[in-house]
Amino acid sequence: MDIGCQLPMQGPVATRDALVTFARQAEAHGMVSLWVSDHVVFPYTSSGYPGGRFPHPPEKPYLEPVTLLAAAAMCTTTARLGASVFVLGHRHPVLMAKMLTTIDTLSNGRLICGVGVGWWKQEIEILGAPFHARGRQADEMLRVFKELWTSDRPAFNGEFYRFDDIGFAPKPVQKPHPPIWVGGDSAGAFRRVIELGDGWHASGKTPAEMRDRIARLRAAADAAKRPWSSITISLRLALSDDLVRQGTQAVTDLFGEYHRIGLAHLMVDFRRDDLGRMLELLDLVATKVRPAVAA
Repeated sequence: MDIGCQLPMQGPVATRDALVTFARQAEAHGMVSLWVSDHVVFPYTSSGYPGGRFPHPPEKPYLEPVTLLAAAAMCTTTARLGASVFVLGHRHPVLMAKMLTTIDTLSNGRLICGVGVGWWKQEIEILGAPFHARGRQADEMLRVFKELWTSDRPAFNGEFYRFDDIGFAPKPVQKPHPPIWVGGDSAGAFRRVIELGDGWHASGKTPAEMRDRIARLRAAADAAKRPWSSITISLRLALSDDLVRQGTQAVTDLFGEYHRIGLAHLMVDFRRDDLGRMLELLDLVATKVRPAVAA
């Protein structure tokens, strides 16, 4: 099971120095991947957030994730670069496809394209996407990405997007395109994984919940005759202070459960507003927890 981590991108650590310091230290520690999350604006009304109020106040600095990944591509050399997840309705897919292929080019083929449909109605509508049609729109966006990334003479005629007789270069370094890991665990998200994705990127699931969702996804893949081995299973997990206070063994035991379930990739989110604390947690995961899980 590969282990990656979230980059600093909010509050006091939304700075060049924090990004460069953390990214290079994480890569030196052998972290397999570095990740961003996607918000553009924080409306003061935060209806729809699971569990209550959105954890970041509207006035808190939060760096734009596509730009941040491009910066990370230029200050690292080996770690994969992923999004957990890009909200598809936030950006026009033709422009987004060009930005993503640029990141794949600048990183020499290290991009993981994590995508989702989003949950925050106010933010999505401010950015011009139809909230109640965002699933259909997201499917079309992924098809646009693939057409632009793989076709010599891209053309598309859909419900939301249409183009033809255009050139699109460069193509991504990764062939046929960067892996697309789809977030969410609804029936629609699982269908999107099977029809359009290369992997499933879950978020915040306990080991028991992961077992249940993996069984559901596998049943859906079998029904669609999609080979199970062609789907990468990944999880984003927040490393809470409560868990850390229980000791290294408690963290190791939890990671070990996910390893036994069969996850290919675990993205650990230990973002804090203090860079020093983030570096301490990075050291804990990289030098103590990861070797114990591997053993």
